[in-house]
Amino acid sequence: MTKEQVKEILERVLTWPPERQAEVAEVVTLMEEQDKSALRLTDEEAAEVRRRLADPDRKTIPAEEVFKRYRPTRE
Repeated sequence: MTKEQVKEILERVLTWPPERQAEVAEVVTLMEEQDKSALRLTDEEAAEVRRRLADPDRKTIPAEEVFKRYRPTRE
């Protein structure tokens, strides 16, 4: 998208009701906050998120299994 196209969209936004303009401002503000975050998904993590979003009905792992996998073993 070109800068000119962005300007055109923003000009249209200024014609919207104030409530809708506030929603746009909130979304843009959230995007800016996300850009400042040091948290980033690896390519592998992003692929896993896409896979899960594509198949939301896939069987899940029971909580007990998750705890077994990730709790440190007690010796």
